[in-house]
Amino acid sequence: MPPAPPTAPTEHRFSCHTCGSDMRYMPGTGQLLCDHCGATEEITPPQSRSAISEQDFQQALRAQLPAAETEEIRTISCENCGAQVEFDSKTHAAECPFCATPIVTDTGSQRQIKPRALVPFALTEPKARERMTEWLGSLWFAPNGLQEYARKGRAMQGIYIPYWTYDADTKSRYSGARGDVYYVTQRVQVKRDGKMVTETRQVPKTRWTPTAGRVARFFDDVLVLGSKSLPKTYTDALAPWDLSQLEPYDPQFLAGFRAESYTVKLDEGYAEARDYMDRMILRDVKFDIGGDKQRVTSVDTSVSDVTFKHILLPVWLAAYKYRGTTYRFVVNGQTGTVRGERPYSKVKIAIAVIIGLIIAAAAGAYFAANG
Repeated sequence: MPPAPPTAPTEHRFSCHTCGSDMRYMPGTGQLLCDHCGATEEITPPQSRSAISEQDFQQALRAQLPAAETEEIRTISCENCGAQVEFDSKTHAAECPFCATPIVTDTGSQRQIKPRALVPFALTEPKARERMTEWLGSLWFAPNGLQEYARKGRAMQGIYIPYWTYDADTKSRYSGARGDVYYVTQRVQVKRDGKMVTETRQVPKTRWTPTAGRVARFFDDVLVLGSKSLPKTYTDALAPWDLSQLEPYDPQFLAGFRAESYTVKLDEGYAEARDYMDRMILRDVKFDIGGDKQRVTSVDTSVSDVTFKHILLPVWLAAYKYRGTTYRFVVNGQTGTVRGERPYSKVKIAIAVIIGLIIAAAAGAYFAANG
């Protein structure tokens, strides 16, 4: 199949029907808002949008998806952290939302698989900022200045992060052994009060029985991060995501927000998904073997009906430079879960050490005087 002809990059801009200004999506609502005149507009109701359907994995690998399933996007790659963020045509210079590095936008574009669904933002920016400052306040030895800087700093940025989901039907044959624990009574010599005496003890033994069998599992929406710009420990810690809240992709939900384009390719994401599937299959095998212990010598898995979706999940992001160091904080835009770099105050740590030494010295003096 010949490659699809290039098209203009997609822009997510919606003009106010009253004044013509750009509108933005209001988190937690089904509306667009015009900050200029205050007018609101209902987003297309879900029943009027297409249903969320899966896409054929093998067809995508062969680059045989219909042209309508792909889109041309304009992005900028941050040289510092590698993030690729979508920008509209009016943007010419910006700061990377992932690491606060100044960047100049690229005028180039690239073709990618369109998002099939998204979870809209549920938390507003003020609420996300509140969650972040509460999290900072709960950290021991966090610098007071950083907490204050975060409270008074710039607004957090709402960004849709790319993910892949994979479905697959698996059937596995296995061989191994079942271990059943039993106890035998043994007589042993032990020393009691300076004398050798004979005691009986129950000693565990394992009886192994060869076994083989089959297990099957259908995997639905195995979630894999499609970005490399944030540490995976951050994004993993934002889970769980309620994917029952997925909406069919509608660019109106992106109005006023940015979207990161995926940098983890479809096949790379599938490899990670397969690792997860294999771990779950191994757990199923051990459960099927039963007994007190299990040995698994082989697992042969056949995988069929592999499908995928490219989806977007909402994250509020802040990158603060404080005394020459960049601190990044992420807030799950659906649940409010917060993760970020762990800042430390050397002054607070020094004070805590001094106080600890004073308490230890006082306790030592007390026991010495009353010993």
